[in-house]
Amino acid sequence: MLDDNLKAQLKAYLERVTLPFEIEASLSDFASSAELKQLLQDIAAMSDKITLRLDGNDARKPSFSLKRTGTEQSLRFAGIPLGHEFTSLVLALLWTGGHPPKVEQSVIDQIQGLDGDYAFEVYMSLTCHNCPDVVQALSLMSVLNPRIKTVIVDGALFQDEVNAREIMAVPTVYLNGQEFGSGRMTVEEIAAKLDTGAAAKDAAKLSAKDPYDVLIVGGGPAGAAAAVYAARKGIRTGIAAERFGGQVNDTLAIENYISVLSTDGPKFSMALESHVKDYGVDVMNLQRADKLVPATTPGGLVEVQLANGGSLKSRTVIISTGARWRNVNVPGEQEYKNKGVAYCPHCDGPLFKGKRVAVIGGGNSGVEAAIDLAGIVSHVTLLEFGDALRADAVLVKKLESLPNVVILTQAQTTEFTGTAGKLDGLNYTDRATGEARRIELEGVFVQIGLVPNTEWLRGTVELSKHGEIIVDAKGQTSVPGVFAAGDATTVPYKQIIIAAGDGAKAALSAFDHLIRN
Repeated sequence: MLDDNLKAQLKAYLERVTLPFEIEASLSDFASSAELKQLLQDIAAMSDKITLRLDGNDARKPSFSLKRTGTEQSLRFAGIPLGHEFTSLVLALLWTGGHPPKVEQSVIDQIQGLDGDYAFEVYMSLTCHNCPDVVQALSLMSVLNPRIKTVIVDGALFQDEVNAREIMAVPTVYLNGQEFGSGRMTVEEIAAKLDTGAAAKDAAKLSAKDPYDVLIVGGGPAGAAAAVYAARKGIRTGIAAERFGGQVNDTLAIENYISVLSTDGPKFSMALESHVKDYGVDVMNLQRADKLVPATTPGGLVEVQLANGGSLKSRTVIISTGARWRNVNVPGEQEYKNKGVAYCPHCDGPLFKGKRVAVIGGGNSGVEAAIDLAGIVSHVTLLEFGDALRADAVLVKKLESLPNVVILTQAQTTEFTGTAGKLDGLNYTDRATGEARRIELEGVFVQIGLVPNTEWLRGTVELSKHGEIIVDAKGQTSVPGVFAAGDATTVPYKQIIIAAGDGAKAALSAFDHLIRN
């Protein structure tokens, strides 16, 4: 089940287990159960602290539970957690075995103090790069608090459940039988959502902070680089981020960041945050900026008001709030979002195995998505608004070679349609003839670019007609003492390495501003 290299790595990790625990497997006669049995036997053989039982009778087969001896821990994996979830399995084993998690003590205290009974079910896929964050968050919460019960379900293996609940996007989380959330969530986000009084306490704590010399709003590559460069100057630096890593978290493969041969988005994001924290930057996660209040006097303090009611003040501010997926903005898109309309082919593609799907967008992202999906689904239709695909020639050539792909150019999507709450097709106009046409399908993946996250700045900072923050060569905005960097600005070519360089430049400019004022 595991190759020799993985076995050696896992054995080294399991040497950190200090407390005994039991694995109880529920198996059937199917091949997947035999695979899981072999995996669990390999694991149990690596530590004398682990006991394996094969007589479980859970309704989900194959599955297995982890339970620390002498506790009421309730954590179950329904499936074989390999692929992107292998790290989740390793961490669950370590945490159950007493190894301390790398989580702030305040978060641990918050989880252990939750008052209520919570039964979570997490539907994931092994190819989803956003799923491990949710799986690991809820696994940890189950280890820390016995009143939190978690079952992690591989949607590709338990298709009957996925179909019965009409799950068409992962990760999807149910709490006590009701849908709780969909998409990437951190342990801090989930804990805050359960702790109803957390927002008010957090707002008061933030408002009481002393002013910063440099405050960065946004935690993507631009924000992280700005934080590191500012902190290296020895000045008081803070960074408020709604989601550290930003859009990078939704990137599967990164192969063009110079000196890093290959990595993925979530790993890159964690490296960014680790680098920033290493410089002693005050990192404030889960904070969404709501309003910018410029300084009222030259050299005065700029205020950033937050969505939770708190506020932060600083002598200079660097805005690096990045961008998000662009919507098609046609009837039915919001209605069928996560019910057939999706934005991450790597995450949700396996849920459409053997089905008909479309991809909207003929740039690199759209063509790459169509190529990936063609190996999973029965048929792919790619729709491009222009008269030719805009992707790199090598990608177009590969796409055109696939037998189950149809390419439609000059196709303007006009509506997503559905029945019984699920997508059943899309309507489009052939721009060459003006004819209205329809495609029957079960899924649509939207890949048409990005929108800057700058709505909260309208009326304060000068924006372009596309909503981008207008900056000069030094990253200065129209507001004195306020700088900007990355995908939210007018700087061309939205690339990770360019955003990081922008962030460094903005930090140096902010420092120069402080010196001169």
